[in-house]
Amino acid sequence: MTRPLVVKVTAGMDAPERCSQAFTVAAVAVAAGADVSVWLTGESAWFALPGRAAEFELPHAAPLPDLLAGILAGGRVTVCTQCAARRSFGPDDVIPGIRIAGAAAFVDEVLADGVQALVY
Repeated sequence: MTRPLVVKVTAGMDAPERCSQAFTVAAVAVAAGADVSVWLTGESAWFALPGRAAEFELPHAAPLPDLLAGILAGGRVTVCTQCAARRSFGPDDVIPGIRIAGAAAFVDEVLADGVQALVY
């Protein structure tokens, strides 16, 4: 059994390499069978909206829509409540399968037994 992995993504188009690294690590972990939870915060919150991942480009990197689809297929994606509110979107606006939740839910996940957490 693999340990759960929580990946907190803080970067978006403002820091494309960090952003791509976070999504790549999460997608590879899902493909390896890990229990993966990705939290979109700050500028990465935009990728919860339909079509936004397709706007992301980084040479020599896997397409962000493919990485996100892989994560959603076998893991969980959550957008920070405050980050969504600051960007004026809510639960009805996000890609199906993505939820919006707050800091208490994040802390619960990170403090669970055996969890590994990464922040990008």
